[in-house]
Amino acid sequence: MDRYEYEGLVRRLEAQADNAPERFRSKVVMLSVFAYVAVFAVLVGGSALVVLALVWAYQSERTATAVNFGLLALTLLPVLYTALRTFLMRLDPPEGRPLTRAEAPRLFDTLDKMRNRLRGPAIHHVLIDGEFNAAIMQRPRWGLFGGHTNYLVLGLPYLLGVPPNEVLATIAHEYGHLCGNHGKLGAWVYRQRRTFDAMYRKLQDSTARSWTLAAMATVLGRFMPYYNAYTFVLSRQNEYEADRTATELVGAPVNAQGLVRDTLLGEWIHERFWPKLYAQADERPAPAFKPYAAMRIAFSASYDEWATQERLAAALRRDSDLLDTHPSLRDRLDAIGQRATLPPPLERSAAEVLLGPTARKLIEEFDRNWWTRERANWEAQFHRTSRARARLAELSKRNLAELQSHELQELALLKADLESGASAKPVLEHLLRLPGGPYPKAAYLYGRILLAERDEKGLQYLVKAADADPSLAEEVGRIGYGYLRQHHGEAAAAQWWERFMSRHEAAAA
Repeated sequence: MDRYEYEGLVRRLEAQADNAPERFRSKVVMLSVFAYVAVFAVLVGGSALVVLALVWAYQSERTATAVNFGLLALTLLPVLYTALRTFLMRLDPPEGRPLTRAEAPRLFDTLDKMRNRLRGPAIHHVLIDGEFNAAIMQRPRWGLFGGHTNYLVLGLPYLLGVPPNEVLATIAHEYGHLCGNHGKLGAWVYRQRRTFDAMYRKLQDSTARSWTLAAMATVLGRFMPYYNAYTFVLSRQNEYEADRTATELVGAPVNAQGLVRDTLLGEWIHERFWPKLYAQADERPAPAFKPYAAMRIAFSASYDEWATQERLAAALRRDSDLLDTHPSLRDRLDAIGQRATLPPPLERSAAEVLLGPTARKLIEEFDRNWWTRERANWEAQFHRTSRARARLAELSKRNLAELQSHELQELALLKADLESGASAKPVLEHLLRLPGGPYPKAAYLYGRILLAERDEKGLQYLVKAADADPSLAEEVGRIGYGYLRQHHGEAAAAQWWERFMSRHEAAAA
């Protein structure tokens, strides 16, 4: 099943779910039970066949027959092993720094109150990681047999950049997946989906060892797209229900405010904060500031940079993505009956309120661990950039007419990397006018520069680059799709993608 077939299936299933939600939930349950029973049947039936084959091999008076039955038993053993591992499969726990009640009593007291109010299950572990996010993960103890451990994962950047009431809204949303009307069903289906995905990946990795495993992988490969589509739609429905849980706990205005802040600030962190930090490696052998300590100030100081009407409008233009169970910001706000408005500046962070003195301890710990991981790469980047600057200075001393095509391309790449796209444009324009082309790398870079300037002629140059160098096609398709989706919506992006891929596939044939 290709991307468009999958998207069409999801759209049809969404319509079914909207028209008859309970009936659709029943279909997902039946499909999940079928998958469960199928694996169990393979386990039981395969075990019986192995026993029978061994008995027949033992009782057979003909050597050839005995050998054949013995080989049959050996062939079935990998299938039985895989089926048994499916039932007993234990997913890896989430990564993060464990947080104890003694370190953050106010946070744990808040979680206790939330549990009592929502009448949900216990959160067994609270972890802190380095992401701008918050999530609850259920880890099965015994695979498909049941039993699970609940983990709450809170990102330190998230706690540093968001006020406590909005963090509680997010935690309530995540907790709602465990205790809402869909809680047990959604959690069970989620665990089923993850388990079968893991099983499928393991089968794919082992298909070379046995034809039976290869056959099992083929069957599961045909089943998984349909199962993923059904469970995706159910998961999307559950996201809306989890939002209603958050709204019930903190109120619709606070939940809406948190959704907008999470979107805008989260994008700014990935687009501006981290790139700006790592850009120091081009200039300094060590950073002027460590990331987590800087976040406390940067998030507030940059309010006018990330909390803008332009950024909000761009976020609202995005449609719900069929690759992400979370609906778009616009759809989530509509579902809780709220208009999109910019959140107020941060006064006190959730880290300050909910973690207390432990916040500073975590900041120091995370900064120390970050530098331990990044130091070698940072110093290597500093030395590479120093050499690149020397080469740029050498090439820049010469007139463009004196440079050969490969030197012009090198100069353009260095200018784009070390200076700006604008400084690279004249070099690229000169190179692209020269005979002897095509110059796919130059066309690719020029196209990206134009798109960064909101000049859609850049798409033409990207397509030319992919035509000349098919290895660029996948990246060009991703860039073009992303640009059009952001500025013109999902329909325009999908239409362009279809035309581009058809053109590329025809050229490859």
